[in-house]
Amino acid sequence: MSHPHPELSSPPPLGEGVLRVVALGGLGEIGRNMAVFEYAGRLLIVDCGVLFPEEEQPGVDLILPDFDHIRDRLDDVEAVVLTHGHEDHIGGVPFLLRERSDIPIVGSKLTLALITAKLGEHRIKPETIQVEEGERREFGPFDLEFFAVNHSIPDALAVGIRTPGGTVLHTGDFKMDQLPLDGRLTDLAGFARFGDEGVDLLMSDSTNAEQPGFIINERNLTEAIDKVFRQADKRIVVACFASHVHRVQQVIDSATKHGRKVAFVGRSMVRNMNIARDLGYLTVPGDTIIDVRQLDEMPADRAVLICTGSQGEPMSALSRMANRDHQIRIEEGDTVLLASSLIPGNENSVNRVINGLTRWGAKVVHKGNALVHVSGHAPAGELLYVLNMVRPRNFMPVHGEWRHMRAHADLARLTGVPDDRIVIAEDGVVVDLYKHRARITGAVQAGYVYVDGSSVGDVTDAALKDRRILGEEGFISIVVAVDSNTGKILGDPEIHTRGAGIGADAYDDVIDRIQDALDKAAREGVNDPHQLRQLIRRSTGRWVNETYRRRPMIIPVLVEV
Repeated sequence: MSHPHPELSSPPPLGEGVLRVVALGGLGEIGRNMAVFEYAGRLLIVDCGVLFPEEEQPGVDLILPDFDHIRDRLDDVEAVVLTHGHEDHIGGVPFLLRERSDIPIVGSKLTLALITAKLGEHRIKPETIQVEEGERREFGPFDLEFFAVNHSIPDALAVGIRTPGGTVLHTGDFKMDQLPLDGRLTDLAGFARFGDEGVDLLMSDSTNAEQPGFIINERNLTEAIDKVFRQADKRIVVACFASHVHRVQQVIDSATKHGRKVAFVGRSMVRNMNIARDLGYLTVPGDTIIDVRQLDEMPADRAVLICTGSQGEPMSALSRMANRDHQIRIEEGDTVLLASSLIPGNENSVNRVINGLTRWGAKVVHKGNALVHVSGHAPAGELLYVLNMVRPRNFMPVHGEWRHMRAHADLARLTGVPDDRIVIAEDGVVVDLYKHRARITGAVQAGYVYVDGSSVGDVTDAALKDRRILGEEGFISIVVAVDSNTGKILGDPEIHTRGAGIGADAYDDVIDRIQDALDKAAREGVNDPHQLRQLIRRSTGRWVNETYRRRPMIIPVLVEV
């Protein structure tokens, strides 16, 4: 089994007849999906998504793939193919198109409508090419065929990539619901036919590879959601992804059945559901939808709110309701339905939101206590089906954390894929496909690029470390006046502190230490400002650590007189 090595060097120049695959995101993580295919000097990109920040990334809004690997070669990009409209697959497109705005964007009708609306907010008018399942299109040396797949958003696609250097099937995100709400099945016959041609590399969704068996049908949730409506006495607040059209449809159907009106809350939810409604993916009877401003006029037992925030995102509508920081106030007797599965890593955030909602008297219904959500990703039984139908010569698990990709690799081995043809890579690892054989040949830069407000890439890991220290330990600033010629201290140091939890009268001891250290430096002829600042920082840091076992940020300010 091939695997990445920390000492991988830059890959060799692309050889003749070689198809190169580089994932710039989506391996070892849930999100930031982006794969770059290269053949004969031309590039094809599949997906360009974002990753949402965790607690240890304070102040960060989004995390992008690192475009450095292709930044100087954007003119070589034939197209960006989007498998579906989730943020972790399309959210990075506006930032890529800032660098070359005329890259063709290829996708299904709903996916293109969602990305076009998003790009409009960035004042970018994209060149779009709509495709459907069963269709074939050529983009330079890449001959693409599109397959219908079932997922938690309509119009999702898998893509088959034929080149003279090899054939790849990229499943995108998928599952095999046999009774989908929209009647659109995953094209297993198409996968099998493509497999009969000979697939050199299968890149398949690994998110649920640890889960045994087969997916529960979406239709099974209808009764569980209806039960929530039957038992609710006051308002119902439903939180789900802003792109989960199927779940929103089920909520609207139940609301209509029970005589309730529905209001969408949150800009992305309103935008996406309007798009889905306009394109016919969402059916809304009569006057079921009302404006959120009309809620105050509605009896509590006739109102339903659909909002974002099922993952505990700090700025989402639901999180703000839980924190009493939203115009909509959760009240005693309200019911909150979290209609989504939990993305790994979000457990603490979601639990905080649930506790906050419960504090104000809400009954919170979630996947842990009711059947109110089904994953959009295939579990192990379905993944085995795909492996057996496609019969790939080489296999590369994608879209998952390390444990998911390892579990998926184990499934591939069970179906007969040899160990030395299973490639477990990480972001930036270069996989070359040549003469039906996939090998790791090097690595390129593929780190995190942080979006902070209007800043893209300016925030570094070092800056985030400083933010964490400030948030957890506070800071101490020491202002010292010294003679510019001798370095001798003039007067007492002035100390200011925020968040360090140390009283002002406790600093007498450290002031003496600073004065002694600077006096010694002056006697030894040390008057370099940088060295003096380091002396102040070390003296203060040692004292704080010895006395309080803390490590606040220490900012020495030297005033030369």
